[in-house]
Amino acid sequence: MLDEARPVPSPIDALAQALVSSSDAPILLLNGDFRIVAASESFAEAFRIDVEKAVGLSAFVLGEGEWSAPSLRDLLAIALEGGGAVEAGEMDLVRAGEDARRLVIRARRLDYGDPANPLLLLTIFDVTDARLADRVKDDLVREKAVLFDELQHRIANSLQIIASILMQSARKAPSAEIRAHVADAHSRVMSVAALQRQLVESGAGEVELKAYFRALCDGIAASMVSNPEKLTLSVVSDEHWVAAEVSVSMGLIVTELVINALKHAFPGREGGHIWMEYSASEGGWTLSVADDGVGMPPASGSVRVGLGSSIIQALAKQLRAEVVVDGSGPGARVAIVHQPQLQPQNA
Repeated sequence: MLDEARPVPSPIDALAQALVSSSDAPILLLNGDFRIVAASESFAEAFRIDVEKAVGLSAFVLGEGEWSAPSLRDLLAIALEGGGAVEAGEMDLVRAGEDARRLVIRARRLDYGDPANPLLLLTIFDVTDARLADRVKDDLVREKAVLFDELQHRIANSLQIIASILMQSARKAPSAEIRAHVADAHSRVMSVAALQRQLVESGAGEVELKAYFRALCDGIAASMVSNPEKLTLSVVSDEHWVAAEVSVSMGLIVTELVINALKHAFPGREGGHIWMEYSASEGGWTLSVADDGVGMPPASGSVRVGLGSSIIQALAKQLRAEVVVDGSGPGARVAIVHQPQLQPQNA
């Protein structure tokens, strides 16, 4: 019930009422006293308000008083003094017997040539369902992360079990040749386990290669080098970050090259040195493994037999790089070289 006669709308107010009423968005138009000049039909439908009865009322007495929120009062006061600036705020609309609705309200002062009688334009967005959907999505993401962590732990445990079984099988093998093959399989499993552990620790985003290569090579050396004082494996790398999927391919290449050097570079020798190096510059990079061993057979021109050269070639192709082999001695060096893409020149 109105406590005073409803004023006759001016031509501008009448035009404003017509424009606001026809809007598809939930809109309120208020005067400087925060009384309703006009309301859109979508606002009336969304919040169960009778527009005809609402015009002339204070915005704070709509419904059963649920709009009389301190946050709304503060927002309107700031917008009224803001000189046209858009102000935004949030409030919970609480009705008796119903769940609270979360509203985002944007308010703007409209000056139309009569500073003494400003208008406030309010646009109201009900974001309750959107916020609920975001919370559900966040919960799903967290649940997925927990499941992923559990999967990674199971993979790590499975790799350790496989490695233990292979080691036991190597000890029981009837011939030296079989023992060598099983031991080789064991070392590869341990290397993959080291790679997987390092990737998990680095997360799913980007991987810092220097620490990654060091951890990977330490794992290989621990499983394959019986006397680290005589046979050393060094890592020299730039502090460079790459995507996780790129680091996986690089890690597999390093594993193959280092294992190959350990198996073939030092026949009949107890000692030697292997270098794993990575450097990047101007969009390109070079990944290499070199040794001071016996070198490669003359005019071989390819990676040593047994390395799995097809795997190296496939991984290099995936990285858009090429394999460069140098067996001229002393020792041997295999490099994976990625050249920056040449930019086309403007005609």
